[in-house]
Amino acid sequence: MAKVEMYTTQWCGYCARARALLQRKGVEFAEYDVEEEAGKREEARARSGGRTSVPQIFIDGKHIGGSDEMSALEAAGKLDAMLA
Repeated sequence: MAKVEMYTTQWCGYCARARALLQRKGVEFAEYDVEEEAGKREEARARSGGRTSVPQIFIDGKHIGGSDEMSALEAAGKLDAMLA
């Protein structure tokens, strides 16, 4: 299974949607709260090419974007292959 990492906040609706999609698929993921964990917001910005919104999602170290981008991959039938 792929290594999935997600930078989030607890109050973010898009983060909740991304979490729910991964949980429905039974995918384990590392979650980093950018408000609670020192340096994680800067780390997310650096890894994502300057994006400041959450969530920022990475699969096997590759930045795929946020919740909308992950949902688009799912709708196109491409997400499962990336998670395998």
